[in-house]
Amino acid sequence: MTFRSAPLRAGAALAVVFVAARVIYRVLFNGAGAVGPVLLNLPSVRLPAPYAHVVFLGPVTAPGLWEAVLSALPIAGLILAFGVLNALVDVATGFIRLARGGPFQGTARTLVVAWAALPALADAVASVRLAFRLRGERLGPRALVPVLERTLEHASRVAAALELRGFGSKAAHQPGRDPGLPLEIRDAQFHIGDTRLKVENFKPDPGTITVVTGPTGSGKSTILRGIAGLLSHVDGGELTGTVRVAGADRAGAPPRDTAGVVGVVLQNPRAAFASTRVRDEISLSLELRGVAPGVARARTVEVADWIGVSALLDRNLSSLSAGEATLVAVAAAVVEHPALLLVDEPLADLDTTARARVIAVLDALAHGSGICIIVAEHRAEQLLPVADSWWRIHDGGLVEGVSPAPSRRAGIRPTSAVVPGLAESAGLEQSPTWTPSPGDAPVLTATKLAVHRDGKALVRDASLTLHLGEVVALVGPNGAGKSSLLVALALGEGTSGTVDGGRVALVPDASDDLFTRDTVAAELRAADRREARARRKSDGSGSDRTASQPAASRLARLRGDVRIPIGNEHPRDLSAGERRILAIALQTSDDPQVLLIDEPTRGLDPEARTGVTAALLALADTGAAVLIATHDLDFAHGLGARIVQMDDGVAPAVVAGPSLRANSGIEGANRAPLVATPPAVGPALRANSKVWGAKQAPQRRRLHLPRSLELPILAIANLLALGAFCWPLLAAALPEDAAAAVPYAALAIAPLAVVAVVVSLDGSVRSAHTVALLGVLAAVGSAVRVASTGVGGVEAVFILLILAGRAFGARFGMLLGAATIAVSSALWSGIGPWSPFQIFACAWVGAGAGLLPRRVRGRAELWMLCGYGVVASYVFGLLTNLWFWPFAVGAGTGISYTPGAPLATNLSSFLLYSLLTSTAGWDTLRAITTIVGISAVGRAVLAAFRRAKPVSSPGVQTTRAEDPGSRKTGTKYARHPRAKDPHQLTP
Repeated sequence: MTFRSAPLRAGAALAVVFVAARVIYRVLFNGAGAVGPVLLNLPSVRLPAPYAHVVFLGPVTAPGLWEAVLSALPIAGLILAFGVLNALVDVATGFIRLARGGPFQGTARTLVVAWAALPALADAVASVRLAFRLRGERLGPRALVPVLERTLEHASRVAAALELRGFGSKAAHQPGRDPGLPLEIRDAQFHIGDTRLKVENFKPDPGTITVVTGPTGSGKSTILRGIAGLLSHVDGGELTGTVRVAGADRAGAPPRDTAGVVGVVLQNPRAAFASTRVRDEISLSLELRGVAPGVARARTVEVADWIGVSALLDRNLSSLSAGEATLVAVAAAVVEHPALLLVDEPLADLDTTARARVIAVLDALAHGSGICIIVAEHRAEQLLPVADSWWRIHDGGLVEGVSPAPSRRAGIRPTSAVVPGLAESAGLEQSPTWTPSPGDAPVLTATKLAVHRDGKALVRDASLTLHLGEVVALVGPNGAGKSSLLVALALGEGTSGTVDGGRVALVPDASDDLFTRDTVAAELRAADRREARARRKSDGSGSDRTASQPAASRLARLRGDVRIPIGNEHPRDLSAGERRILAIALQTSDDPQVLLIDEPTRGLDPEARTGVTAALLALADTGAAVLIATHDLDFAHGLGARIVQMDDGVAPAVVAGPSLRANSGIEGANRAPLVATPPAVGPALRANSKVWGAKQAPQRRRLHLPRSLELPILAIANLLALGAFCWPLLAAALPEDAAAAVPYAALAIAPLAVVAVVVSLDGSVRSAHTVALLGVLAAVGSAVRVASTGVGGVEAVFILLILAGRAFGARFGMLLGAATIAVSSALWSGIGPWSPFQIFACAWVGAGAGLLPRRVRGRAELWMLCGYGVVASYVFGLLTNLWFWPFAVGAGTGISYTPGAPLATNLSSFLLYSLLTSTAGWDTLRAITTIVGISAVGRAVLAAFRRAKPVSSPGVQTTRAEDPGSRKTGTKYARHPRAKDPHQLTP
């Protein structure tokens, strides 16, 4: 048990505020008079009917004040006691334990996902904030759109990871089972959206590595997702023919039922983590499949040692580097020693050292432990030393191919702009590297630049000079500070040293965050408006800034032969290469002298790289200097770029000539053998494992209510909760003896009603997609709620609850409201007797939005949601005030709850209390905030939510190519927003 002082401090502060509020209420209503000297003689004012029983102000005495303090101490002590409890109990750990099994596994797993999503959400907010600054826009409600887009992408990846790990599986864990042939495909077709791939005969052998290549969008990920089962059971695609995976017919076996024999490492594994610690992530599939806790712990340690990540077991997943995250994902995928391991783009975004380590692990798992491994990879030639067979996507099918020719870059003269062999395939002409002439003045000069963040030096003593029309490539290992240097050059904040030059634009690594509109045309119009505003501002300041060409024209010139839709298509529906070119066009709409672009080839195949290459060269032809940060030396050479090596935060100011390049480690790193020192991986995991055949503990059964009982129990629980809120009014109808027990009954009924609701709705969260979507949106709501603490009613959580409830239905809205309160309370350690009431109040806000008329669309829908937001804001305030009003005010004031008094008297006292403390202030601000938020982002957020509905039926088509390298990663979307969603939690 770890004691945390922050919850105790928060509880103490809240207790002090409560005592002060009690004293203020006593002074304002009836004064704080008692026998003794008068400290303050305030004139008494009796209010008119219906508040004739209320006296405003009055004499204040010291004994009266002390009496008010003493009356507040019992409840203040209770608040402080819960502060101590929150300081001692780690609620997040409780979420994890409940998620391992038992009656609330689905709901608890949702809370775990929400907790794990908080670091990813923080990264998303920071990235979107940076993108808004780079676009020259103020951070406002519209920022919620890209943040939600990122969280929805995160949800889809987490959903796939949970499904692949066995969440919701009814198949018993069978240690040591012989799965038979790892994979057998005959006369099969993989179909989703516009993609249709045929596979005639594909039978990779155990203990081999098979590499699948092909351009972006060709269907590599479609093949892998089809083999994994995601295509036909999750994505809404269709699978025909014979596909047997580890002895199971894929058509009838969903991914969760083959989790023990098929391991999968998705693209960008950090985005699919569903836990917070490395240890928990590796053991997740074991926990989901009912392995005994002791056995799961032992096997986790064993597998971590085999993969070489033992030192990372207690690390937070958000702190891992890209290479470490990939290795942890591999460990999580092989913890049950699967017969088949599918790995999608494992080498993307890794530096040379990390790539070598990942390749060594794959080599050892296949050739040392007998696992059949299939890898889809753009960087195919780096797998030459370990690959056993090569296949490629060609003419709509998977066909046997040949290994690629090794790169000859090691023998290239430094003046060569394009790698031999790459120029022919990319359609580029070789040209000498651009060299500045003596008359070319520099457009940007940085001298001894240093960047610090949180007391850590990210960049130090970096110097760089860029000239007109020059292309420069900044290279170096992960963590060298390349991205930090680009941001410093673009924004010039948090730096020391000097930066001189003209206008600088930056396309960040997460370039999709630059998109804040829901159509490409809207993005282009917004860019034109920003440029017009900037031009008017510069005209007023006497600047010589000239008008630039419209954004659409610029995009047409930059895209070259690449066809990019510029109408009503959503920007995130474009391919990866198209999105990158659109981002470049948006960021160069004001004709900057310098363009900085971070990792321009991330996830791009040669064809898409060619398009980006042409766009950058076209920009350089206009005279702009281009600086890219990249790991892709082939791409840098293809641009004819001057190479600048960056290491440990230092960038030299000189051109990388022959002598520098020979000593920089760039070329040497690429000539080094890919597998240097393989990690310690056992020769046969299952055979050598001391715990593999250990007896498994029976999995705890989940409590499942019959469908016929769910709705009645849900209705009764909500009615009881409403009664708990309204106890001050209901008690007036009871005898005096019974009325005295009503407050305690209300405090007991509220948490019991929460449990009943969770039991009723837990059956609705058995889908991995529902769990992931609920979890990440609860993380968003929790962050918004915590961030708005202390700013009155200026909070945006109602915007999220109303829009999500509207898009996904009443059940989802109720669960989201409850989960948001649970996670936010755990986040700021604010769990107490008030938590069940807050849970119901927010749950009703989300559920009510889901019950609104479904046929209303367009502007009328937004007006309806705004009106509902106003009503919900005031009703929320009234309900949360009502149950706490007697405790907050205490006895002895004109607005106190009086047991046995007429209902009209107590009701008028409550309404006055609520009007002065909440309705006229916080609730009104909350209503205004909700109206403004829904008006500003409601259309875009609803569109994002409706596009993110899961599709499960094989007959449903999608609008996106599901290859994450070409389209938005992970989430599958129904063609029409009203398409029936099997997972939608409608009432």
